[in-house]
Amino acid sequence: MSGELPFEKPLAEMRKKIEELRQFGQEKGIDFTDEIARLEERYKQLEEEIYSSISPSQKMHLARHQQRPTSLDLIQLIFTDFIELHGDRLYGDDLAVVGGLAKLNGVPVTVIGQQRGKDTKDNIARFFGSAHPEGFRKALRLMQQAEKFKRPIITFIDTKGAYPGNTAEERGQSEAIARNLREMSSLGVPVVCVVIGEGGSGGALAMAVGNRILMLENAIYSVISPNGAASILWKDASKADQAAEAMKITAQDLLEMEVIEEIVPEPMGGAHKGYEESADYIKAALLRHLKELSEMDACELVEDRYQKFRKIGSFDFAPSPSPEPEANPTA
Repeated sequence: MSGELPFEKPLAEMRKKIEELRQFGQEKGIDFTDEIARLEERYKQLEEEIYSSISPSQKMHLARHQQRPTSLDLIQLIFTDFIELHGDRLYGDDLAVVGGLAKLNGVPVTVIGQQRGKDTKDNIARFFGSAHPEGFRKALRLMQQAEKFKRPIITFIDTKGAYPGNTAEERGQSEAIARNLREMSSLGVPVVCVVIGEGGSGGALAMAVGNRILMLENAIYSVISPNGAASILWKDASKADQAAEAMKITAQDLLEMEVIEEIVPEPMGGAHKGYEESADYIKAALLRHLKELSEMDACELVEDRYQKFRKIGSFDFAPSPSPEPEANPTA
């Protein structure tokens, strides 16, 4: 099994045994059909056991899997007539953010995504999906263009966070993120955001102020990456797994807290096991939510977005302390 994670090792070993038995039978002319069938059945049971009880830290590793579909992979599978647009008209073109015009079932939309690399060279060119200010400004330019021409906006979130280097700070990283938050909140067109891998920190939020936020089943979404949280809490980034267990970063946690609206299923074992199946699930969810949002006018969409974020988070007032009993003056 290519690129299996540590918790998937039992599956890889069993699959290897099945293939070895099948090959041995072919070489020796022995019929192992019944034995292979029993092993295949056991494999399916083990697969169900492992993937039905994945921990948050294991989901983090699935979300970061190198073979997981990227924004461009999903754009090609979900949309037609995609035309990529480049540059922020201020500084340059950030390859960590891709976007442009496309059609979803024949309806013109603007689609924007954070793009990881497929290999080391591509990752370096795309800064591992961590955008500079010009990336966020490119995204905002495309969103404002979409609003002008009344096109729905779809964003794909997949980043560990905004680029943290000096070059980004020098070009106004915090201002670019803040501007996106403000401008996205007032867009008069439907905005649907999908967390397809890792959604980390302000880099994710700068493209996730939408009417609806969806998450793939094994994606994660957090205010800081587990590695960053571990660095702060324990001064040790290698304790990211421990941080992930405590941070409530999974789609199931966030749906329960009403941060997101829907969990989009993935193929057994993760989205990287079936690109087309994953794309079909996402497409069905997008069509469903856009149909609902298309019935709202611009003012209703802005109010809907406001109410969505206004209700996130809850708190309880501490009970008022009981009054102290009055002292008995005759005692």
